[in-house]
Amino acid sequence: MSKDRTNIEKLYDVIKRPIVTEKSMMATTLGQYTFEVNMNATKVEIAQAVELAFPGRKVKKVRTVYMPSHEKRMGYKFGRTDSSKKAIVTIEGDPIEELTAI
Repeated sequence: MSKDRTNIEKLYDVIKRPIVTEKSMMATTLGQYTFEVNMNATKVEIAQAVELAFPGRKVKKVRTVYMPSHEKRMGYKFGRTDSSKKAIVTIEGDPIEELTAI
């Protein structure tokens, strides 16, 4: 029983946040939602985490993209952004109202 509980707790750590941009909001009309995910998350884990976070939705497809860090400048100082991983999840059925209202 505890093994199942740790797997569920691990799934809650997979999705970090939704990515809200103009392009990602236009994709919601097609049932595609974009999330920043854990760097070590697999497509299967991402699909399970989305289905757990938004009950009643079925994940149809998951695409992942590695976003490397790049150099940014603030005044005369230079720095680097963090590298990250994002997932574009296609969902069957009803749209996710919590993300389309943003």
